Amino acid sequence: MCTAATYITDDFYFGRTLDYEFSYVDEVTITPRNYTFNFQNAGTMRSHYAIIGIAYVLDNYPLYYDGVNEKGLCIAGLNFPDNAVYREAIKDMYNVAQFEFIPWVLGQCSTVEEVKKLLVKTNITKTQFKENLPAAQLHWLIADKNSSITAEPGENGIKYYDNPVGILTNNPPFSEQMVYLNNFMSLSVKPPLNNFSSKLDLHPYCRGMGAIGLPGDLSSPSRFVRAAFTKMNSVCNGSEAESIGQFFHILGSVSQQRGCCETECGEYEYTIYTSCCNADKGIYYYTTYYNHQISGINLYHENLDNNMLVRYSMIDKEQIMMQN
Repeated sequence: MCTAATYITDDFYFGRTLDYEFSYVDEVTITPRNYTFNFQNAGTMRSHYAIIGIAYVLDNYPLYYDGVNEKGLCIAGLNFPDNAVYREAIKDMYNVAQFEFIPWVLGQCSTVEEVKKLLVKTNITKTQFKENLPAAQLHWLIADKNSSITAEPGENGIKYYDNPVGILTNNPPFSEQMVYLNNFMSLSVKPPLNNFSSKLDLHPYCRGMGAIGLPGDLSSPSRFVRAAFTKMNSVCNGSEAESIGQFFHILGSVSQQRGCCETECGEYEYTIYTSCCNADKGIYYYTTYYNHQISGINLYHENLDNNMLVRYSMIDKEQIMMQN
């Protein structure tokens, strides 16, 4: 499963963990402004905003997991099993396949407010990219520097929720996860007070006891609470180096180590990559499970008026600097 987050210091940052049992050979992929998107049922988009993100590129088509466009609009798709519903094509709607949704949004929208208007007219269909690639059941965190929403496809179409936390994990549906946060309103970064009984002399015996009860397991609701608590209480001076470092630490609070979450097929889910994009500057940073060094790719170092994808293989071998 996965966790996505937003973060604001001097700039706006957006990123996610991708947790799964295997990788599709993901690449940092830049789609320039004049790459042609031939949508299955929604026509052709010959010119659009440039996009950078992680994608599985197949037949020269970027199957994006997450992305940021040149206007600073961001989106990440996260598993939403047994809840996502894709429909047949509907007359007088923009009928967009699940795998087309990210470029459909990032190609033409510059703000969350524009996305909201587009979603009203958009229907996500169950069309598959290939016969052996079923449409992944997803919901999406969509954000700019001013606001965030969660978009979820259901029986009655796409429903979006304002997301004041700027965090998304997987199941249950987002509205239920927000209700679940109420169970943890007593958590604090400060030492706890004795509310147990005035008749007992109780006091903290170590630091961090104000957060006793913060869930530490790997389930989606627990990761949602833990990421929200970590992000909402984060302290950072705002420089680029400290901001991206702090963002990776925030998502590090929900990273998964191989061996701790066994799947039904006997494999182990782990955090394949963690990303952090400076959406204001168009710089996409990432680490992988096997490489803790932060690598970065700048959208604006490429020819964005081109029509060919630009692809960077992720550095997936540990980079260790010896000091003696």
